[in-house]
Amino acid sequence: MALTSMITRVFEKPWVTKAMTPIANWYCNAAGYRKLGLRYDDLIPEDNDTVQLALKRLPPKEAYDRMYRIRRAVQCSVEHQLLPEKDHTKPEDDIRYLSPIIEAIKRENAERVELDSLIIKR
Repeated sequence: MALTSMITRVFEKPWVTKAMTPIANWYCNAAGYRKLGLRYDDLIPEDNDTVQLALKRLPPKEAYDRMYRIRRAVQCSVEHQLLPEKDHTKPEDDIRYLSPIIEAIKRENAERVELDSLIIKR
């Protein structure tokens, strides 16, 4: 089962969403990336062509903010310290900014492959 179809099924049923939300929040807090000031999409590895293209499509301010968050997190890691409480990423600020672009690029690539394999009959 694909991850997107599983997520869609979870959001279709309100009781499942209500039950999973506290678990998801606990996991995000336990992961610790918010304590370094990072967002979830900052953790996506950049070694993929799709991600590279998505990063190029980001608005300049968002790309700058992303690099700032990553550099600040690396500095905290080197110093073995966490950011002050006021600088932690809040759950309402932890929005997906790169994932929608990556999904759009994957859809574009799938459509391109489908159109390239199209056989024209005359």
